[in-house]
Amino acid sequence: MNDTEHTEPSHTTLIRRSWERCREFGLDHTSLPYLQTLSSGDLNNLMGEHRYLVQTTSNEVLPYYDNILSNSQCLILLTDSRGHLLNSWGDPRFLDTPHKQYFQQGVNWLEQYHGTNAIGTALATGQAVQIQRDEHFLKANRFMTGSASPIYNAHRDLLGVLDVSSDTYLPQAHTLGMVKLMAQSIENRLIINTFGDENFLLTFNTHLNTIDSPWSGLLVLNEDGVIISANRRAGLLLGQEITLAHISSIFDCPLQALKHHPETQPLELRALGKYTMHCLIKRPRKPVTAPADFRQPKPSASKAEGYIPLERISFGDPQVERCIGHARRIMEKDIPILIHGETGVGKEEFVKALHEQSSRNKYPLIAVNCAAIPGELVESELFGYEKGAFTGASSKGAIGLIRKAHKGTLFLDEIGEMPLKVQARLLRVLQERKVTPLGSTDSYAVDIKLISATNRSLREDVAAGQFRQDLYYRVSGLNLELPPLRHRTDRAALFREIHRLYRTPEQPEHLPGEILALFAQHPWPGNIRQLVSVIKIALALADDEPIQSWHLPDDFFADIRSQLSPDAKLVPPEQTAPPLHPNHSPIEVAHTAEARMHSAGTAGQPFIHNPKPTATPPEKPKDRTLDVYQQMQGNISRTARELGISRNTLYKRLRELGVK
Repeated sequence: MNDTEHTEPSHTTLIRRSWERCREFGLDHTSLPYLQTLSSGDLNNLMGEHRYLVQTTSNEVLPYYDNILSNSQCLILLTDSRGHLLNSWGDPRFLDTPHKQYFQQGVNWLEQYHGTNAIGTALATGQAVQIQRDEHFLKANRFMTGSASPIYNAHRDLLGVLDVSSDTYLPQAHTLGMVKLMAQSIENRLIINTFGDENFLLTFNTHLNTIDSPWSGLLVLNEDGVIISANRRAGLLLGQEITLAHISSIFDCPLQALKHHPETQPLELRALGKYTMHCLIKRPRKPVTAPADFRQPKPSASKAEGYIPLERISFGDPQVERCIGHARRIMEKDIPILIHGETGVGKEEFVKALHEQSSRNKYPLIAVNCAAIPGELVESELFGYEKGAFTGASSKGAIGLIRKAHKGTLFLDEIGEMPLKVQARLLRVLQERKVTPLGSTDSYAVDIKLISATNRSLREDVAAGQFRQDLYYRVSGLNLELPPLRHRTDRAALFREIHRLYRTPEQPEHLPGEILALFAQHPWPGNIRQLVSVIKIALALADDEPIQSWHLPDDFFADIRSQLSPDAKLVPPEQTAPPLHPNHSPIEVAHTAEARMHSAGTAGQPFIHNPKPTATPPEKPKDRTLDVYQQMQGNISRTARELGISRNTLYKRLRELGVK
């Protein structure tokens, strides 16, 4: 059990490399620290983003160290992962007046602005560090000594840095160890607050008297005993990666015994067959109604709902392939994307796939349907509002959808439906990269990737005065046209893919050729959205049997017939009249054949026939269900096997035949 996951450079090497970086930044020892600050709006945005980290540090960690810190002349600093100072606590008396401006909220402490310093160097290296007086690259900073430790979240993402700085001549022997302990305490509290309501928490250490220490390992178990999160210390104590392992593979204790062990009573367990650990179990604070799965594969923190990879959106259609190629190259650039296409062609799925495969996938994709929000509410929904900004406004105010998309992707669907008044405000946001909520004078910086979509011609709307020309040129950086389903050359593969996505494991793996042929001749006015609906209905009606034409909805055939000339109609020729399908009862066929089966021929093509009297259709074959059922003496399994159908289908057919 090593105390480091990898070999870290020596302190001397760490300082030397930091000084080399400082020189690369163009600094020398006589350079003055650069006061890199944020505007009031950006600062408000920063504090809102990290409010939970600041509150956890202030309310749940620092009080435990108050007796130590109150007797030392030091200042505790908390920054985000980009070096911005979020808050400070403690005694600033060691700071001279010129120095105090550098210890205000929003000031950036990266090495490029302050040279080698505890905060900036901890961020640059990802490890705890103490910077003594003469180790600061800038002579102007040699009045202090800083000790800093990175803070990571449950998914090993860097959240920020905790630093303790004081007069350079005060004793510093134990400061770095205390800072590391405090940072570990913050990490533990963040894990407990995130997972403790609905999951089991297991604390363990090598000695009984240190089991309550922040240096103990902490595991989060779901109801099934799977380790869904752990602190860094747990991995160090056990010497291996443990996330998503089952608890029984780590400790020699049955899951049920562990879950029902008294919370206040320590237990001694064998870990990995070689270590003795002292453990405490804590049950969920709230009843577990369903096992929560917080597994989040790297690098994405969360996947967009219904996310389909880009590779599964195209199956060889040249136009779709071109859209994907262009969009991939532009997604990482500061260039907006405008997607054109009929309703239902899959614009939102396309955007989801782009977002998930971009560098912004750790942050939200906010999709806004501009046509679905009432005109009088669009402004407040998009830009947010202060409390009391208008009659009916929430007493807490609202952040707005644009700010929710900060660092992520904002998708404005049907942007052509946006009211002109709102278009003017959106244009200002895109120009200034700042949002001013309704009823507020403060502006908030936003970093978004803008993707818009429309099923209309925005150029024509501009000519008609219905869409601002200046906004059109702001949103239409890269124009893409997603083709309608009827024009796609990869339709057959797309039919199979949609079927694969929605079928259950019990249902047949492939679509019958007859159905594929019917799909190929369909005009699909509703595009992929209609295709999904048709397949879902057919699968529901077919149960676990192959999809047949009578499983397709009535309007599916109406769409096909609408393409034919007025004097032509679809009729089943005598040789292709649908026989009684072995998996459907006479009642089912009698109900559906006449209404639906006039659309399919031997090759799945419609039969065009001039109106004239048709021959009487042949008599339908007799259903064998009752005969076989009686031969098998009422044995359901043997009857179903003989007929080649499932037990569920047999039960359904027997009920329709009056057999209870």
